[in-house]
Amino acid sequence: MPATTLIDYSPNQPSPASKLESASNLILIDNYDSFTWNVYQYLCLEGAKVTVYRNDQVTLDELIRNKPTQLVISPGPGHPDTDSGISNDAIQHFSGKIPVLGVCMGQQCIISAYGGKIEVTGEILHGKTSPLRHDNKGVYASLPQDLPVTRYHSLAGTHPTIPACLEVSSWIAAGPDGGKGVIMGVRHKDFVVEGVQFHPESILTQEGRIMLKNFLHMTGGIWQENNSAPDSMLSMSRANDAASNGPNQTKKASILEKIYDHRRESVAAQKKIPSLRPKDLQASYDLSLSPPQISFPQRLRQSPYPLSLMAEIKRASPSKGIISLDTCAPAQARIYAQAGASVISVLTEPEWFKGSIEDLRAVRKSLEGMPNRPAVLRKEFIFDEYQILEARLAGADTVLLIVKMLDEDTLTRLYRYSRHLGMEPLVEVNTPDEMKIAVGLGAEVIGVNNRDLTSFDVDLETTSRLMDLVPRTTLVCALSGISGPLDVEAYSKDGVKAILVGEALMRASDTAAFVASLLGGSSERTKKLRFKRRAVKICGTRTPEAALAAVKAGADMVGVIRVQGRKRFVPDDVALQIGDVVRTTPRASKPIAEPTGFDELTPTNFFENSIRTISDAHRALLVGVFLDQPLSYILEQQQKLGLDLVQLHGSEPLEWSNLIPVPVLRKCAPDDIGIGIRGYHTLPLLDYGMGGSGTQLDLTLVQKTLATDREVNFILAGGLNPENVSQTFKELQDDHQQIVAVDVSSGVETAGEQDLEKIKDFVTAAQDTSL
Repeated sequence: MPATTLIDYSPNQPSPASKLESASNLILIDNYDSFTWNVYQYLCLEGAKVTVYRNDQVTLDELIRNKPTQLVISPGPGHPDTDSGISNDAIQHFSGKIPVLGVCMGQQCIISAYGGKIEVTGEILHGKTSPLRHDNKGVYASLPQDLPVTRYHSLAGTHPTIPACLEVSSWIAAGPDGGKGVIMGVRHKDFVVEGVQFHPESILTQEGRIMLKNFLHMTGGIWQENNSAPDSMLSMSRANDAASNGPNQTKKASILEKIYDHRRESVAAQKKIPSLRPKDLQASYDLSLSPPQISFPQRLRQSPYPLSLMAEIKRASPSKGIISLDTCAPAQARIYAQAGASVISVLTEPEWFKGSIEDLRAVRKSLEGMPNRPAVLRKEFIFDEYQILEARLAGADTVLLIVKMLDEDTLTRLYRYSRHLGMEPLVEVNTPDEMKIAVGLGAEVIGVNNRDLTSFDVDLETTSRLMDLVPRTTLVCALSGISGPLDVEAYSKDGVKAILVGEALMRASDTAAFVASLLGGSSERTKKLRFKRRAVKICGTRTPEAALAAVKAGADMVGVIRVQGRKRFVPDDVALQIGDVVRTTPRASKPIAEPTGFDELTPTNFFENSIRTISDAHRALLVGVFLDQPLSYILEQQQKLGLDLVQLHGSEPLEWSNLIPVPVLRKCAPDDIGIGIRGYHTLPLLDYGMGGSGTQLDLTLVQKTLATDREVNFILAGGLNPENVSQTFKELQDDHQQIVAVDVSSGVETAGEQDLEKIKDFVTAAQDTSL
């Protein structure tokens, strides 16, 4: 029928259908659109009991408590990412649990919620009809082609960006062959989630009421549960699944089985690549090339909260589609760690979850040198020892073994192999029978998946129901479906020790605050040391008298030059005298760090923790300064002089920091590479050249360096003196907070000799600068 022909298809004098028990509590989210009333009218006419909520006047927790039978997202003005209120969150939560329908902008919300893009279509249609092509499934079951449908939109989903978990269910025909033009409908491939870009509730849409009737007769959260639906609707469970299982099989592979099959193919191919063959990985392991590991069960028992948190890095999932493709795994890991996570779970499956083993490797590297770092879990579909060895070499402390997908012999073999590599696995179960297998295995840590991996149904009581089957010594973790504090309340009472959270954490705007609210506490618990002032280092000290003046003035560090030929070099006997003064003179100022409230259970930023090493509660510290000298000489001098710290002021290898038995300060120019590498030098010291020249650093370059990595703390040197130190920090503005110490040499000299009064003035001026 031509699009210009307008016919009133409204149900004149409509007859209401009988009350529909399966739609006794339908929730309709109103996106502030006048058509919402018409959607409400059609749904009620088909027997549904409908409650309407404005998109900004209801919370997700309130919707969950209402236990809806269906969810409908109304049309609305604007863009789904900015103007749909609770709609996207509601779609993400209820998908896979109950039928979900989106109308017009409601469809756009579905596409956006699963990671697709909504863009201008090139058509602006307001009250116009177009002939609709469709796939005869879902809401279109039993309907003819080329139905006139009413369109009010300028935005729509685009074919190239439709997420893999969705399929196009209707469209406007394009071209002489009737190809797919503007997308008019989408459907989730596994969940009962449908969207229509047009308005079935419009009087100009033919069979719109039947479309809504078809929706109301859908049941459950996944298409395989729609056993009472028409055959055309059931066909959407994808005939290609049956084809892949062979002509004589009717059983459809679950998504879990598909993932396992795909991973088996990928691993088999990877094993053939030189350098990645099993014997290559074993050779690397035999060379002790795997990173240091920690005990997974022991770390799981350590938490600043009543329950331990297993925080997951999860870019996507089969159920939710794209969650956050742009997430930087190592950066997210540091955020999780400093928010109080005991374990960081890294999904390494590439197709459905968009992860990789390189994510795990980078996450482990990002935690290097972090005191009390979280354990690292490889979250993967494991069926081969090869994957476990690969995980250990990448830095994993534990791996996931899923009982549902492994026969008992394979499970036992993989469990023992993982323990052989020093990793106690996380053994995942979902049913009483699976729990009995895990307990019989002797698993120390068992995770109960609240999501049935066959149906994708989530039941948060699954964990609690299985607790009676577990020995008291076993650590039980609740996995999946946890999105807020209400989901966690009962677990602690039931003896659950930890929860795993992924999607909700990935979407949280303030991770620390979300974790605190989730686990019952305050984000203040994760705060570390409080720094009252900057540390001060007086360098180039040549006499015991100057050392005494520095310590009495309140200096934290006294530096002696150990480079022969430099004008500030002192022989060993003088250096020993200076050391005696430093060690025996009580300090005149309090330590820079305030230990009140310091939480040893929460991992700290490496450089933040390092600040404690440059200030002692009772005395100043002696620093030996070296410049491109042999390591053997540095080690000999450290022992002979009793150096508390070593300063490397040349181009010494970074690794030397781990070979020197005391903390190391490393001189770096503002544009040097590797300043922020964790686990080596205690703190970087910003200076030019060989130091002691009195040349002040370009503060613009300093600010650029500070902005590169906000978690790196620095010692600032270069041309500082009593007169300019305060002004220097004013010019650095907010960036000054990363400078935790200052270093001075020529700035406290007069005519090339240390000036005791300038030393006192510099210490006072430096300590007066606020952090």
